[in-house]
Amino acid sequence: MKRHSILLGLTLLGIASPAVNADEPLFVAKPLTPEKAFTPGIEGPATDAAGFLYAVNFEKQGTIGKLFPDGSKPEIFVTLPEGSVGNGLRFDRRGQLYVADYTGHNVLKVDPLSKKVTVHAHEPKMNQPNDLAISRKGVIYASDPNWKESTGQIWKVGVDGTITRVAEGMGTSNGVEVSPDEKTLYVNESIQRKIWAFDIAGDGSLKNKRLFKEFPDFGFDGMRCDVAGNLYVTRHGKGTVVKIAPTGEILKEIDVLGKMPTNLCFGGPDGKTVYVTEVEHQRVVAFRVDESGREWSLWRDAKP
Repeated sequence: MKRHSILLGLTLLGIASPAVNADEPLFVAKPLTPEKAFTPGIEGPATDAAGFLYAVNFEKQGTIGKLFPDGSKPEIFVTLPEGSVGNGLRFDRRGQLYVADYTGHNVLKVDPLSKKVTVHAHEPKMNQPNDLAISRKGVIYASDPNWKESTGQIWKVGVDGTITRVAEGMGTSNGVEVSPDEKTLYVNESIQRKIWAFDIAGDGSLKNKRLFKEFPDFGFDGMRCDVAGNLYVTRHGKGTVVKIAPTGEILKEIDVLGKMPTNLCFGGPDGKTVYVTEVEHQRVVAFRVDESGREWSLWRDAKP
């Protein structure tokens, strides 16, 4: 069964995302799940084409939880192989789910129908793959910090699982994202509080590293772009998500009701709901925004 057939069936059953409340204020966060529904390892939110929300370490470490778009009916979607713990999550345009397995030095792949977990890429030289970004063609970029040494690197994972180091000698590389035009890769450094931009070459390699934005305080974690190219970045320790224009101008800073947000994604029926994983209360919060998410648009525009 094709992915879009599944989505149509879910919609007809009333399972897909509910209608948007047009009166709901923008950039105002509200809790989506109860406190302590997840472990302190809560991370990596991602939404599939039907609008379901996924996040790692639900109820116990080494799991991926699945929730309805409104946060209801949470359940364990899969338990990862023994010794593996997930961090960042990403869906590709075919509906396959990729997991940054930071303890196993892997990028895992989960088939959403069979729930089979396989190793998509393995590299012993990885420190601990943290977050993932994915292009329209399915090329993955994985951040790879070494927290002990305050250093980091970036890996490129091809569609066939071939893995290549494309940046090294960085600070603690954490959040990573591809721009909507797929010409730029953004990478943040948590401890150094810097966000870098790289040009993405035709072969997927990176060049022309330049400083995009620097902050004087608090750390970073995950980040995502909307379709207009604005970058949403979690401010770990400050308890906010900051919205930054492609020019580097700060446009908004949203209180996410807890001091330690780890990552975020876009979802909802129009791609304008931002879901944020947060450690202090071990829960997911959500807020509405004015533009759809870049990654959300990939599966919306995907062809059966």
